[in-house]
Amino acid sequence: MFRRLSRMLATLTVALCAIGITLTCAVPTAQAAPRPTIVLVHGAFADKTSWDGVASILRREGYRVVAVDNPLRGPAHDAAVVDRTVRSLPGPVVLVGHSYGGAVITNIHDPKVTRLVYVAAFAPGAGEPIASAINPLQYPGSQLLPPALQLKVVRDATGVGGYNLDAYIEASAFPKIFAQDVSPTTIKTMLAHQKSFAASANLELSGRPSWATTTPSWYVVSGNDRVIPPAAQRDAAKRIRARTTEIASSHASLVSHPAAVAGVIRQAAG
Repeated sequence: MFRRLSRMLATLTVALCAIGITLTCAVPTAQAAPRPTIVLVHGAFADKTSWDGVASILRREGYRVVAVDNPLRGPAHDAAVVDRTVRSLPGPVVLVGHSYGGAVITNIHDPKVTRLVYVAAFAPGAGEPIASAINPLQYPGSQLLPPALQLKVVRDATGVGGYNLDAYIEASAFPKIFAQDVSPTTIKTMLAHQKSFAASANLELSGRPSWATTTPSWYVVSGNDRVIPPAAQRDAAKRIRARTTEIASSHASLVSHPAAVAGVIRQAAG
């Protein structure tokens, strides 16, 4: 009797173990969270090709990267344009803005945006114009001034009567002001892709800032910037509570130091 009971218990134990193994195997393993799409927003006096070096690095690492055409008409208008791209993307999004592009991403409030990255960028608060960041009394040092900074009338459907007054950097001044650490060959390409910028955008008041929410922010300071003074960038990074990296670069850090900029974006994207 005892032997028979022992054999029954042994058989039951083996059966239960087998069931346990089967159930363990049947439980689905936890899947890794999907990688975010990285959306790159260029600034004034450039177009989306300025992100080519950074985008190439991130794509080789397996990230989906979208560089958008920023109209350069004003923070509210341009944020609405970029937001249409964000809404069309599946899953989480990391928004990256260079220079004026920072003012654009500051005015986007899409729940899919999980991280913000500012690269030598404006990060205005509510009711602030981007011009306040280059106020020479508070932040001296910007060389983005006439005669290097020129104005021209352009056709613009968003302007009064179909026209607008745009700013651009005069070709001979472009290297020493915007990109003093970029090769002459690349400078030629950047000049060929320079887009003018609505002068009124400098004075447009920013809306509620996305960085003021719980969305984490990163900031790449250009330590040798001649457009947005480095002191203004450091103060902006501190105010938005950003994880900050500083590199010895011109304003065009995304062109001259693509690996360093991509590295910070990678940190943000995870």
